[in-house]
Amino acid sequence: MTIEAAIEDIRPATPAVPVDHLLTAPILPTLLRLAVPNTIAMFGSTLVAVAETSYIGRLGTEPLAGIALVFPFAMLTQMMSAGAMGGGVSSAISRAIGAGDRDRAADLALHAAIIGACGGLFFTVMMLGFGRNFYALLGGRGGVLEQSMHYSQVLFSGAISIWLVNTLASVVRGTGDMRIPSMTLITTSMIQIAVGGVLGLGLFGVPSLGMRGVAAGQLTAFTCGAIFLAWYLASGRSRLKLDFKAFSFQRAMFLDILKVGAISCLSPLQSVLTILIFTKILAGFGTETLAGYGMGSRLEFLLIPIAFAVGVASVPMVGMAIGAGLVTRARKVAWTAGTVAGLVVGLVGLVVALKPTLWIALFTSDPGVTAAASSYFALAGPAFGFFGVGVCLYFSSQGAAKVGGPVLAGTIRLLLVGIGGWWLATVSAPAWTLFALVGAAMVAFGLATIISIRLTRWG
Repeated sequence: MTIEAAIEDIRPATPAVPVDHLLTAPILPTLLRLAVPNTIAMFGSTLVAVAETSYIGRLGTEPLAGIALVFPFAMLTQMMSAGAMGGGVSSAISRAIGAGDRDRAADLALHAAIIGACGGLFFTVMMLGFGRNFYALLGGRGGVLEQSMHYSQVLFSGAISIWLVNTLASVVRGTGDMRIPSMTLITTSMIQIAVGGVLGLGLFGVPSLGMRGVAAGQLTAFTCGAIFLAWYLASGRSRLKLDFKAFSFQRAMFLDILKVGAISCLSPLQSVLTILIFTKILAGFGTETLAGYGMGSRLEFLLIPIAFAVGVASVPMVGMAIGAGLVTRARKVAWTAGTVAGLVVGLVGLVVALKPTLWIALFTSDPGVTAAASSYFALAGPAFGFFGVGVCLYFSSQGAAKVGGPVLAGTIRLLLVGIGGWWLATVSAPAWTLFALVGAAMVAFGLATIISIRLTRWG
């Protein structure tokens, strides 16, 4: 295939899901059709997580402990740029398209890119300047702390690339095109796995760079992804026609994105804080209990992309419906998406609750750790479905530009885990009660999100 043919192949001359179709087509089939590419892309993210853990595990115990310190901050970067601010971007663009104002949607895309670059710069400055303090606060010492810094310094030096990939992908998703962002993210994942393995482990005669090399894989992959998406949007091949010459800074454009994106950023922050606080509490229960919970929380992080895939698919459908004044349809899309995500994530929760070794055996055979992780899954696993519903409806509410309720539901979960966990620790309650608290908090989060959307006026 020639280069010209390859370029022509990605030109969306005949979109898989036309924009007008999002306002009239049957909801469930359209939602699933949009969610499939996202699901494939999220599968790539799961492969990256497994591959990186495998690479770092070969480097030794200290690197493995070091990545555990960096992991919450790396996930926070991804979740804020892709799900939070990215949702605000998709919401604003889809509402503009739904209202028939494509020129506004194109202007919003350029303002979104500026926001993405600023978000990445913030993380670069914050983590390069204060990363060591953060990791030390989490208990990093000696060699473990140094290994975490080796990974962190390389990764966050290119945080702008991560933010731009997720922001520009959200721009394209806002038009109803899920194919190009998914292709980009899958390719990015493959590059990250290949480059990270070669540089980290020193394969094919390349000198081993250890943790720096593994992190360089992600940095290289996201830089390539950002360059491609920028080219794709600038080349006129997307559904938006960008006019760089006519561009001017408009405060209203920034506010349209930030009124959803900035508030939404509280949600991933709450999710990470919930896990960090709970990790700190469980540290007093011994290494085996902490490691068991760590395996559970890692699966929880990896389940978010499933709800993300369905939830992000609902954002343009909800946003365009709101822009077109079809509020009833927008609500039906949200409830359908929440149901699908709840069933899928809930099924995973039930499987690991009944057969926890399917997940645990991938990482350890230690009997103490296995027992602790099994206890966690038995008590928290059945509540995963509520977690999936809450996460998905959070994304759907972004499409309607009404995220206050779902964010408040996340606050309720954070308070339950923080205050409840502290009280259980002070009364020397057994570890299983803390795991039960995690499950109860997930149920509260899901129900509170459902209630908030039922009571919030859309449109």
